[in-house]
Amino acid sequence: MLPEQNIDDVQEPITSASPEVRQIIERVWYLEKSRLDKKSNSPINDDILAIVKEAVQ
Repeated sequence: MLPEQNIDDVQEPITSASPEVRQIIERVWYLEKSRLDKKSNSPINDDILAIVKEAVQ
């Protein structure tokens, strides 16, 4: 059995990330959420790569 974790412990890497990293996480989360809503099984790697490249530039 896993020890109980506080939701703050789980979100800490996100809340302590730089604004750029938080933006990437948020955009990938929205992308995945929209894919789940549509029940899409198409590859997501290219979309994530585009998000990261855009954030880095």
